[in-house]
Parts: sequence; C-alpha cells; structure tokens
Amino acid sequence: MSGLRERLAAADAFVVAAELVTSRGVLEQRDGQQVWDLAHRLAECPQVDVVSLTDNPGGNPMIAPDMLANRMRELGQEVILHFACKDMNRNGIESRAWKAASAGLHNILALSGDYPVAGQSGTAAPVFDIDSVGLLKLLSDMNAGVEEARAPDGRLAGTDFFLGCVVTNHKLHEREVLPQYLKLEKKARAGAAFAINQVGFNARKDSELLLWTRARGLPLKLLANVYLLTRGVARVFHAGRIPGVVVSDELLAVAERHGAGEDRGREFFVDLAAKQVAVARGLGFAGAYLGGHMPVETYVEILERAAAISGEQWREAAKEIRFDRPGEFYLYGSDPETGLSDGVEREEYLRSRRERRTDLKVPARYRLSRAVHGTVFARDAPLFGAGARVYERIERSSPGLKRAAHVLEQAAKVPLFDCQDCGDCSLPDIAYVCPEGPCAKNQRNGPCGGTRDGLCEVYDSECIWAQAYERLKAYGEEDGLVEGPVVIKNNALRGTSAWANTFLGRDHNAKNIGAADVRTARGTH
Repeated sequence: MSGLRERLAAADAFVVAAELVTSRGVLEQRDGQQVWDLAHRLAECPQVDVVSLTDNPGGNPMIAPDMLANRMRELGQEVILHFACKDMNRNGIESRAWKAASAGLHNILALSGDYPVAGQSGTAAPVFDIDSVGLLKLLSDMNAGVEEARAPDGRLAGTDFFLGCVVTNHKLHEREVLPQYLKLEKKARAGAAFAINQVGFNARKDSELLLWTRARGLPLKLLANVYLLTRGVARVFHAGRIPGVVVSDELLAVAERHGAGEDRGREFFVDLAAKQVAVARGLGFAGAYLGGHMPVETYVEILERAAAISGEQWREAAKEIRFDRPGEFYLYGSDPETGLSDGVEREEYLRSRRERRTDLKVPARYRLSRAVHGTVFARDAPLFGAGARVYERIERSSPGLKRAAHVLEQAAKVPLFDCQDCGDCSLPDIAYVCPEGPCAKNQRNGPCGGTRDGLCEVYDSECIWAQAYERLKAYGEEDGLVEGPVVIKNNALRGTSAWANTFLGRDHNAKNIGAADVRTARGTH
C-alpha cells in the first residue's frame, strides 16, 4: 500500500483520515481494549486511508499513541502520530522522534498542544520548551541529517518524516484570523507538507482558507476537519471547553432541537458530517479528517452518504453549513450564488489597512520601543556598534559591574514589559510583547489555536499575538508578523543580560543571521 505522502501527491487525491483518541489505563483493560478494537477495525476498513493518533488531547494523560501506532503498522495500516510540545522538552521530543523513525513511523502532526488540565495529585506543569513551528524545524533538521561529531561524515543519516500541522481558521476577530494564516505560512516554510484545520462548521471560512493558501502559493495539502457532533458535544464546544473549537449559538440551538428527538439527533448529525465531507471534496481539499467518538459503521455511513452527494450538489450542501457568529471577520467577500468565499479581499478590510485602523489601542511604550530599537538594538542601527563595544568592555570588567548593568537593564524592562529575564529576548519579534509572562505556552513563532474571541485560553487576557498584530498594523507592517527564521529560545541564557547577548551575538537573532554578520555589525573581526 502507498503511504500518506504518495496518496496526497496523486492527481485528484481525496484522502480520508480517521482520528482515534487513546484512553487512560493499561491497553489490556476495558477502555484500552475498546480503543484497540476500534483501531483494529479501522485498519480493516477500506474507506479509511490513514488513522491519526492523538497525543494527550485536552491536556489529559492517556496512553502514548506510539503503542497503538506500532501495532497498527503490523496490520499494514498507515498512521499519523501526533507530537505535542506540552509534555516534553526538545530533547525528549527528539528522542521520541528517533524512536518513531526507527519503527518506520514517518507521518507526524506537529502541535503546540493543549494546556494541561489534569495530572497525578494535581495539575501538571506544562513544558512548551518549543512550539509547533520550532518542532517542525527540529524534525526538518532531522530529515536533513543532524550534525554529530561521532558520525562518520559528521552528520547522522537523515530521517524521512512527512510533516503536517494544524491551522485554526474559525476565529472571530481579524487579529485572530490573519495571524493564524500567517503562522500557517511560516509552518510551511519550516517543513509542513500537509495541514488540518481545527473543528468548525462554516463552509465559507473553510473555502477562504483554501483560497488564501492557493493565493500565497503554499505547498500544502489541506485536509478539512469533519467532526460528528452530538447534543452533548455541541454544548461542550459552545461553552469553549475545548480550545479553538467553535459551535455558534445558532448551531447549538439546532443541535438542541434535533438532539431532543427520538434518535437524539443521530440522523441529523450523521447527515451534517456527510455534507461536510462532500463540501470539502467539492471545494478542492485534499482530504477529510473525521473525528468524533463513533464505531466503524458510522465512519462508513458518513462516507457513503457523502459519496451520494454527486456532481454540483455539494454547493447546495455548503449553504447548509454556514454557522458563523455575529461580527465574524472574513478576509474575502462572499459569492452571492453559493455563500462561499469569492477570493477577493473585502473593501472594508482594505480600507482599514490603508487607514491603519486597529481594534486595540497601540500603547505609547510600543512606539517608544520601536524608536529605541531602530536606534540602538537593530543590527543596522546607528548605535549598535557603540553598544557592542560598551558591552565588550563590561564583559571584560569585574563581576560587580556586569551585575550592575544587568540590574539597570531589568529596571527598564520589568516595568515596561513584565520581563522574565529569559536572556534570549523575543520582544522585537512580537512587537514588544513578552512571550514569557503573559503567554501560557510561550509562543515565539505565532499564536496557538486556543484563543477564544481574542482571549488566551488559560489567562483570559488578550493574546499576545493579537496585540502584536494590531501594533504592527498601525505601522502597515502586519504582513511581516511572523517573517524571518524560526525562533527557538536558548535556555542556557536564562538569568543573563539579554542586552549583552544581543550586542555580543549570543541570542537566537545572532544564530539566525550568522556570527560573521554579527561581527560586522559590531565593527569587529
């Protein structure tokens, strides 16, 4: 059987992926056996091309997906392994990746992951040493061959990972939607070859995502998320208890009405999922990603009903999947005949760009920080060389002077930015919003998918990347929100002077531009 990458590369491909959520406890116990029985039956189901195995979804501890993946490989079933960043640091993730590669498991879905909500004797501490973009970079580097002095050629043999990612396009505000699109572009640059969007029930939003991806020329195969609702699940989604997943007031009312029927809404919900699959195929998605707790027979029923929607009938089905929210932002206009995206940027949006109109206030400290950065800290700033020479002298001076300079730095940065003294500063990367304190997941390469109406899923405060988008838009620079190399923090610098590390070429910026360029900027050799 061909692998996932070959199936997605085929002309007119439409791949069906089935999501399988693992259980808690020993695999041989009742819940584990139910999961394994379903996995076994999915492996025997000819309509399912690949089974996607989750990694502690919702932040709950469950059986690691690697166990099921190995067993399913023995059955000849293609699998996607979810890799989340919440429970392991980069070394643990790399170790797990070597294990997967050694077992012949090559399809990886890279995720930042849900914030932990449970754990033994209380809630677990999250890790988030890197984010999903950093994870894609790590796995891409493994594909290229990691440097290793003890290897015969100074480099380990490359892996063969086929990398995927997630995008959360069902968002309310412009400052949420466009950062998601821009981060998707950065994920593609970091090595993602396919993408799955988060659960949502709005065909116009999905068509917009597809058209935007094509307009940007991204080499991504998109799989449309299709989730089998129930009345109970609709209530959970509507309440915002699953980060990034949206059920509107209108859809909840429909779910309540059908869920009160004799079949508890089964007929309606199965039909809705089938229409989502048909619309995804009609729009031109490369596949459908089926989720929801259901037996194999229901997977088959959904796919058979979808296949019965032939020709252009999917366009009528799309009109029934338009559960958006009042005031929801769209980048493109609506086709008057279908209600889908027309691929033309809306005049209201273009006017707001021309006028540099923002929904959030741009603080004075940001405007001041831009000016200082452009004068002192940027590599091409007129005073960068002078600052570098000052810190070279401080570096050679007594420990007392170095501590005094560090204290002075913190006296400025803590009141202004709530600086956490990480030593590898990303303030200039995120429009002078610190990712260490106000971001629960320390996202340095764009927003996670967990915001709800602009607010962080954990802290209930405005997402730092929404703030950054608005600040950059005020200067006409929002398209550059996540430009540049992947940012991966060097934890060895924690507690040291970020100013010294910037001027002396020790932080992630110096690593990304190269040591020679740093020396040139300092005026040294």
